[in-house]
Amino acid sequence: MKKILYAASECFPFVKTGGLADVVGALPKEFDKQYWDIRVVLPNYTCIPPKYRDHFQFVTNFNMSCGPYIGEKYVGVMEYEFFGIHFYFIDNLEYFECFYPYGDTRYDMEKFTFFDKAVLSMLPVIDFQPDLIHCHDWQTGLIPVYLKNEFQGNPFFWGMKSMMTIHNLKFQGVWDVETMQGLSGLSRDLFTPDKLEFNKAGNMLKGGLVYADYITTVSPTYAQEIQTPYYGEGLDGLMYSRRLDMMGIVNGIDDVTYDPSTDMSIFRQYNVNTFKESKRYNKEKLQEELELAVDGEKYMIGLVSRLTDQKGLDLINYCIEGIVDDNTQLVVIGTGESRYENMFRHFAWKYPDRISANICYNDDMARKLYAAADAFLMPSQFEPCGLTQLISYRYGTIPIVRETGGLKDTVEPYNEYEKTGDGFSFKNYNGDELLNIVNYSKYIYFTKRAAWDKMVAEDMKKDYSWRSSKGKYEELYNYLIGDK
Repeated sequence: MKKILYAASECFPFVKTGGLADVVGALPKEFDKQYWDIRVVLPNYTCIPPKYRDHFQFVTNFNMSCGPYIGEKYVGVMEYEFFGIHFYFIDNLEYFECFYPYGDTRYDMEKFTFFDKAVLSMLPVIDFQPDLIHCHDWQTGLIPVYLKNEFQGNPFFWGMKSMMTIHNLKFQGVWDVETMQGLSGLSRDLFTPDKLEFNKAGNMLKGGLVYADYITTVSPTYAQEIQTPYYGEGLDGLMYSRRLDMMGIVNGIDDVTYDPSTDMSIFRQYNVNTFKESKRYNKEKLQEELELAVDGEKYMIGLVSRLTDQKGLDLINYCIEGIVDDNTQLVVIGTGESRYENMFRHFAWKYPDRISANICYNDDMARKLYAAADAFLMPSQFEPCGLTQLISYRYGTIPIVRETGGLKDTVEPYNEYEKTGDGFSFKNYNGDELLNIVNYSKYIYFTKRAAWDKMVAEDMKKDYSWRSSKGKYEELYNYLIGDK
């Protein structure tokens, strides 16, 4: 039996702010429990819904010291079984009493430094000795550092491997060296340019990337991109130096949760044989609900996103009036930077029959949009993987994307002459290119409907479940752990 521990700051269904939670919640369930003992450890946030939290079982508690800025603290360990997976929750009210898992960077770095050391300190106490700890994003970056340094004095940890998965390199956990040393208790000689030092500051993610035995990212193209200065966020040299110990594996989606034939959130369920009439029905009902012009022949474009620079919204701002012509509608769902929230509100006020700006995140409404829209827009500046395009496929909604990261890996541009491709894409980060590809998609939609419908049917048959990605993680774990 091979033993793996996933360490992360969030995990669906307990706490979720983004795609990281979906990965940590879905991937462990895919492994055959006859051969794999996969467990997950998270902070015990008070914002975890009571329907789960009230059923956590107390396992143990102990006191643990980090650096002088943290001192000695209480560590509680709670346990909960869900879908046959053991979840551990590190308990400390001082750090994890919250309405939202993240706050300001300095405080987040303190609580996740505490969490990282507590994860390792917990293992001998609960008598679980994983062969590999799979760490996710900067919040768990100090686990490989502690494992290879402070904890090597204990034979319990000898031979234990670690792996870092980068979900988004932009977020790294950076603060001044003195503070990081004071929080972590790590020795001064670890804060050098070849280890944790980064632009004269300390960097939690960099520590994990230096000390982990292997690195993964959430798509093959993103693994290549982050070795370049444009996408590397200051760590391109390190990523290039570790390129032989790095692999990109595309994320999956939960194809049971996202299934238009059983999804009760949408107005009418459908499958690959019934999508034509049913998608039109879903579109007209959503138009009615959002007070758009009700017309099943209109071309509806959806956008479900965090409203941030990364998502290419400045390109949309540049050409939005060209996108929403007399035959086109745009429905936006998301929250984020106020300038983008206000931009969409402004255009929705200006074109109330064509644009609907829903400045919120509402899962039911998002599902209705997946089912109603003809196309989904993702003009991202960078996109480590992206899940929206994979969910779009499932609902027979054609993605329109920029060729970057996981979008490039999962969307093949349509070629009307060779009858190939499953979506539309443009290469350069440029508003005119975005408008051109949107107009080309409209041309196919309105004048070559049989070809469009064939593409929809093929897209709905795609398998982007976790089953396919799981095999790659399994091979990687076996490679790192060896024969057990």
